[in-house]
Amino acid sequence: MKKNFILILSFVLLAIGACSSDDEVALPNAVAFASTSINLSAETTPIEIKFASPTASAGSLTLTVTETAVANGTDFSTTPAVAANTVVVPFEKNVSSVSFSFKKLKEAIEGEVKNVVFTISSVTINSVISDNKSVQVNFNETASLGNALAPGVGGPTQPNQVFVDLSSGKMTAVPRVSWDLGFASGTDFRVVINNTVKMSAKQTTSTNIDEVQAEDATMLINNGQGSTTQIDDPAGDITKTAIAAISATDSENKVYLINLGSNPSATNPAVGSEGTAGGSSRGWKKVRILRSGNDYKVQYADIAATTHDEITVTKNAAYNFTFLSLLDKKVVSVEPQKAQWDITFTSFTNTTSFGTGLLPYNFADFVLNNVKGGAKAYQVLTTAFTYDAFTLANVDNTKFTDDQRNIGSNWRGTTGGTDANGNPVSLFVARSDRFFVVKDPAGNVYKVRFTAGVNAAGERGNPTFQYAILK
Repeated sequence: MKKNFILILSFVLLAIGACSSDDEVALPNAVAFASTSINLSAETTPIEIKFASPTASAGSLTLTVTETAVANGTDFSTTPAVAANTVVVPFEKNVSSVSFSFKKLKEAIEGEVKNVVFTISSVTINSVISDNKSVQVNFNETASLGNALAPGVGGPTQPNQVFVDLSSGKMTAVPRVSWDLGFASGTDFRVVINNTVKMSAKQTTSTNIDEVQAEDATMLINNGQGSTTQIDDPAGDITKTAIAAISATDSENKVYLINLGSNPSATNPAVGSEGTAGGSSRGWKKVRILRSGNDYKVQYADIAATTHDEITVTKNAAYNFTFLSLLDKKVVSVEPQKAQWDITFTSFTNTTSFGTGLLPYNFADFVLNNVKGGAKAYQVLTTAFTYDAFTLANVDNTKFTDDQRNIGSNWRGTTGGTDANGNPVSLFVARSDRFFVVKDPAGNVYKVRFTAGVNAAGERGNPTFQYAILK
């Protein structure tokens, strides 16, 4: 957060330096929350909002309020008070920050998700609302000390993506085929494709959504086939999506051909194998995405259609993305709120080398960390530290990176074995020579080790893991 404000302040100072002494145009200030997530540890907590430079005059900020499993006046109160789902926070001239008080009236129990999201909607003085325009106030006073969990991905076809919140132990399972596009909630206008089903996207030269398109076999992702330019950056860099940033100029937003990828296999594969993408094709669509104020306008249709459907997708600052199903023609719920999950179990479109450079490749039994929500991870080999002996003092913060694949497929592998007939087979194993360090969006740090990836019958898609908070 401090880094963000240094950048904001640098921008403001640079703009001031670029103006002549005779320039009387008032430059906008920048305003943002000091933190994007707060775990309540006291009955009353001050929530700080910062300005990049001292305020030119007195004024007020208006905050919108979004409640999850709580009610104003019953579970919490604020000073100034909430009225009509808003809080108006006054500030004086020549101040660099302002705060309001949040009072917790009821506790949450472990595993219970209760929070309030405050979002800056307007400022009475000339200001720019920066990226950190929302803060999520979580009622879970203390994070879970640890647990042993079994995410329900659904067996060897792994039809579910499971999001895990380590601080509460809560797991959220969502069918991987329930969504197609994710629309970023930040200031950038970026759209991601479903990276769990071998989906790809290719820009056309057309801006006419009603122009007939044709299937493109080169977009299919199979062993040794596909293009890295047609998938989102596997590391999770939001500036490197297959669909270009959505321009404010409509004529710059092209139609995209979308290969919707593959369904999970309809039947279970042989024991020890996976069927995450062995099912039928999910088909093809064409889409064109425009801006609609601060939201997205999506035009979409079957590729042979000469008419189209249209839907507005609204940004929601409490989430990393708002998700759309092109097949069901509606906005759908996928990820939990951005500060309410840390890792997810899924299949995933990563890249691998086939001897001629990197190509897209479907990985089963993959684990991503919520890098966009602020969760980071790194690997520790047991030759350096044992899991039991590893403490908070051993954490190396320089090893946390912005790559969402830092757990990835590193937690599992294969080993030689034989089947019931004595034939050699490769057996799936959870690696015991390593564990992982995960820092959640609230700053809690955990050690995580994976204990299995198969059930007693050897069927994949049955992961288990354990974790403990580091203190």
